[in-house]
Amino acid sequence: MKVVEAIAEIMKREGVEFLSTYPTTPIIDAAAAAGIRPVLCRQERVGVGIADGFSRTTNGRRLGVFAMQYGPGAENAFSGVATAFSDSVPMLVLPLGHQRDRAQVFPLFSSARTYASVTKWVETLNQPEQVNEVMRRAFNLIKMGRPGPVMVEIPADVAVAEVGDAALAYKAVKAAHPAGNPRDIEAAARVLVQAKRPVIHAGQGVLYAEASAELVELAELLQAPVMTTLEGKSAFPENHPLSLGAGGGGVMSGPVHHFLPLADVLFGVGCSFTKHGMATGIPAGKTIIHATNDERDLNKNYPADYPILGDAKLVLRQIIDAVKDAAGRQPRAAGAAAEVKQAKATWLKEWMPKLTSDEVPITPYRVIWDFMHAVDPRDAIVTHDSGSPRNQLVPFYSATAPRGYMGWGKSHALGTGLGLIMGAKLAAPDKFCVNFMGDAAFGMTGLDFETAVRCGIPITTIVLNNSTMAIERHALVVSHDRYRTRDIGGNYADMARAMGGQAERVTKPADIAGAIGRARKVNEGGQPFLLEFITSEEIAFSHRRAL
Repeated sequence: MKVVEAIAEIMKREGVEFLSTYPTTPIIDAAAAAGIRPVLCRQERVGVGIADGFSRTTNGRRLGVFAMQYGPGAENAFSGVATAFSDSVPMLVLPLGHQRDRAQVFPLFSSARTYASVTKWVETLNQPEQVNEVMRRAFNLIKMGRPGPVMVEIPADVAVAEVGDAALAYKAVKAAHPAGNPRDIEAAARVLVQAKRPVIHAGQGVLYAEASAELVELAELLQAPVMTTLEGKSAFPENHPLSLGAGGGGVMSGPVHHFLPLADVLFGVGCSFTKHGMATGIPAGKTIIHATNDERDLNKNYPADYPILGDAKLVLRQIIDAVKDAAGRQPRAAGAAAEVKQAKATWLKEWMPKLTSDEVPITPYRVIWDFMHAVDPRDAIVTHDSGSPRNQLVPFYSATAPRGYMGWGKSHALGTGLGLIMGAKLAAPDKFCVNFMGDAAFGMTGLDFETAVRCGIPITTIVLNNSTMAIERHALVVSHDRYRTRDIGGNYADMARAMGGQAERVTKPADIAGAIGRARKVNEGGQPFLLEFITSEEIAFSHRRAL
């Protein structure tokens, strides 16, 4: 047995189903021989995105894996891994390394050195006989604590070295999840019970812990409205009377904008409370309860009055029990839901002219609105891309089921959404999987639509084509006036057809819903579809300024 064959056997025992990869490494054939399907992308960062989207969709219960060659392959994958790291996505990355007798020679690229800043852990498998030990450490770190990408660099000579049948003794790693300290739980529960206007701030830790049911139970018990982060969107059903929607990407829903400044107690669960352009700022003067599984997040940017270290599902159950047991607890009046309803109605009334506009070119908000009414969100997985599509979609799209939406963005790798949605479709083939991207994002990764065609991954890609980098209007003023630097162009529906897919170009608002329905039918028949909407240079966003 060669090392790569041992690794393939270990991955199979850990339940790995797909190997996203490009362009050449001996792990590809070894994985295929073991019954793990290789999915070859067109460029490395899209391949990382496929593995990323697979892991997100399955909450890390089924892991995405990406493998690439040394040198250019490892270099090109960097932005994809950086995105996964910034969004705390559990996945395994297996770069081939230069053979050991020259690995340290300048200017050969070392993944072990270079990726240390964007992985949870990176290790080089230097000794063939250590394959079990190294891979066990890797899977242990993927499954435990805060999620994140873990990398094992495999030198080319080690990859094909003989190791006997060592991997046959490998046993899959079992995950462990810590609960919160009981005294910390009791103190936090008392504060929540006594709060006059509590708000729950839920992050993606709720999704990874599969704790949405507990989150709903606590919100209803406390009659506390719930907002989610960008990455946590869909952790709480956004059709629930206590849902405020999401804040992230520098934008937020109207109810979040209304409730957050008025809250006296903010309970953050499964979130990092990071000060970041993609996060919602927390106004001063709040009593903060912060529950996270990563001690590095506690007191990082905001002082935590009541810090709790533990798994989101276990902590939420502890809090629920403690709230029920709180001495002298008086049921909170059920007025929050009515206030949420009023705040949402006021906000939507302000935006309805854009959401239902008949203007031509089409406003992106009309595309989003018609999509929401044409597709039951319980049947779909939706993601965005960087820039305008994210800012336009996040506040308005109503995600009603866990992982029905993939929000991302603490690292802005334009074009990421295409890989993510392919990974989502591989993980959930029964879902209508759709990514919204702009024409600039298509220019980054659009050729990987051919990957979806070639590999039989029936996704729908929606391209909002305004033929310009509209969101850069503030930064490219003189250069655009003199040299038209913001202008970009193309007929992306034609390109999709040239790559073997089906496509439509839509110019009239009345045709939006019908085109979405046709795309879904084509997907159900097993083919990818690209919908190109000719849109306006819309850069008005919902409550863009941070609080």
